[in-house]
Amino acid sequence: QVQLVESGGGLVQAGGSLRLSCVASGRIFAINAMGWYRQAPGEQRELVAAFGSGDTTSYADSVKGRFTISRGNARNTVYLQMNNLKSEDTAVYYCNVHALVTGGPGWGDYWGQGTQVTVSS
Repeated sequence: QVQLVESGGGLVQAGGSLRLSCVASGRIFAINAMGWYRQAPGEQRELVAAFGSGDTTSYADSVKGRFTISRGNARNTVYLQMNNLKSEDTAVYYCNVHALVTGGPGWGDYWGQGTQVTVSS
């Protein structure tokens, strides 16, 4: 009922930039939060950047000043501009939405398939 399509991942040298995109579709009645998480092999999944209620933003300390999250004109679209990438940023990046599905029982979290970001030294 909810589909999240991520794009923009790839291989980049340290210091380079990438821009991730996520588009949510399906029987979505409302989105309360939308953003990006990442998970490196052997590591826990962590919040990278997200919009919350009232379009407030949250960032992981490790990406502050380097990454910027933004919304498209369509409010079901979110971008993550990643600048000055470091090898420590290497991970699978997942789009996440906290959404209310049309005809559904309540709010829930939905995840994309992930897009690989690899930063070489």
